[in-house]
Order: sequence, then C-alpha cells, then structure tokens
Amino acid sequence: MSQPPTEPLASHHDRGAFDCGDERLNKFLKERALEEQNAQFSVCWVLPDPSSRNRIQGFYTLSSYAVWVGDLPAAVRRNLPRYPDVPAALLGRLAVDATYRGQDLGEYLVLDAMKKVLIHAATLGTAALIVDAQDMGLAQYYRNLGFIPFPSDPLRLFIPVATIAQCFSPA
Repeated sequence: MSQPPTEPLASHHDRGAFDCGDERLNKFLKERALEEQNAQFSVCWVLPDPSSRNRIQGFYTLSSYAVWVGDLPAAVRRNLPRYPDVPAALLGRLAVDATYRGQDLGEYLVLDAMKKVLIHAATLGTAALIVDAQDMGLAQYYRNLGFIPFPSDPLRLFIPVATIAQCFSPA
C-alpha cells in the first residue's frame, strides 16, 4: 500500500493513540506539538495511516533556524558569503509509531522533510537542513542519508540544500 502525503498536524489526528516507545516524543506530540504549531514555532508534519486518516504512523517537526558559520566545516565555510549566521531549517523531532516499525517510515519522513526544505529554499534563503541525533546510532543513520556531522559535535548534523537538490533532480 502506498503512503499518503504528510499533512500538518490538526485537531482531528488521534495523538492519544501514538506510541513510539519514547515517552518524551509521545508527550511532545500529545501535549505540545499543536500548541507550538499554532504559535508558529514549528510545523508538525504527520503521516496518516492510509486505512484510517486520523491515526498517525509517524511525525516530524520543521522550523526555521540559523547556525553560526564558525560551527560549519572549513570546506563548507569557504563557499559561503561572509555572514555570521547561515539560514537553515531544523528537523526538530521525528518518530514512528511502534505499530509501523520495519516499514522504512523513518527514512520516508526524513526524505519528505528534505523535499519540503527544498521547496521552502526556493522562496526563502535556506542553506541547510540541521538535525540533532539522540545518540551515535542515529547519527550514523543520518550520515547514511547524506548528512554531515558538525566538527564540534558529532550528534549535530546537516545536509546542504544543494545536496538535497541533487538527491531529487532527475537523472
């Protein structure tokens, strides 16, 4: 069965049934995600179950961000304008309900976030997508998707928008 498109979290989505196994992420989705979205701090994108549009298979959040240029690798800094901060997007939270594990939904959600950032970058300066991995295993997962660790923190990673564009350009 193909996946439906992601959509912004709305009041009709069944947040109470979501359980990814991480109480912090469950609590965020159930108690704060819609509030933060309404305050325009982030947008929580949900992947609805194709058989029940109210059930959430997984979610992620995106928000605007800026990173200090000095935190980036020297090879990346060389090609940037001389500004103290670089405009970016932050992939703040990502989780898949335990019921749907083993279906590559995490990767699907990351790729969906990358597509949204690429579209966003066409209208508002955005140089990279940033993610903070919770542990070295997740950091490796993001590296396998093309993300690059920050020199000062191997759990903070980024992928340039130019790289995202190459991922989605026709061959």
